[in-house]
Amino acid sequence: LIIVVIILLIVIFLPFMKNVILKDSLNELSSGYVEKSVSDLKTANIVTAVVVTFRGLDTLGEVTVLFIATAGVGLLLKRKKGEKSKKSDKRPASEILQTGASFLFPLTILFGVYIFLHGHLTPGGGFQGGVIIASAFLLLLLSNINFQFNHTVLHWVESLSGAFYVLLGLLGLILLGSFLNPKFLPLGTLGTLFSAGAVPLIYSFIGLKVGSELSNILDSMRGAEE
Repeated sequence: LIIVVIILLIVIFLPFMKNVILKDSLNELSSGYVEKSVSDLKTANIVTAVVVTFRGLDTLGEVTVLFIATAGVGLLLKRKKGEKSKKSDKRPASEILQTGASFLFPLTILFGVYIFLHGHLTPGGGFQGGVIIASAFLLLLLSNINFQFNHTVLHWVESLSGAFYVLLGLLGLILLGSFLNPKFLPLGTLGTLFSAGAVPLIYSFIGLKVGSELSNILDSMRGAEE
């Protein structure tokens, strides 16, 4: 059945693929993105320049959607107060998983921070780094059945990172006339860590917000009744 479906898809889309024209040059809009990313923003990663600056409002919308999704999951899977999971449902993790998680957790956190701090230089960014950080906490949940999140810390990180993200956007709007314009901070030298103006700060706050919100989702799913 799978082979038949694949053959049908090939038959359907093959005529469209024959009509695809591959361009050997960028159009006017793409050329503008490439030139301004390097010359005006000192951003080595062009995708970051587009996501954080040229389409900053779109990124704000994505962050808002993630917040609404987190709130919705938390509301739907909220545990009843005073209700505890049955002891019979809990199975201690193996020693291999516990040892591996304790070794990988700090490395995964460090890698996630690296991803969003270097988002303006290499592939990655705030969303990717935040997901990696949340996966580190997933390791703790899998390896330790008694692990509990500090919700006070999570809520503060989520709230402050979101507030500072919007504040940076408003600073760009007030000082330079466009939301999330990163040039109110020194642009530095292309290809260095301290370059691209406020882009590293913007991605750092996005990474912290995404990581804390996804960690909240993981905790809500763990506490939900099956």
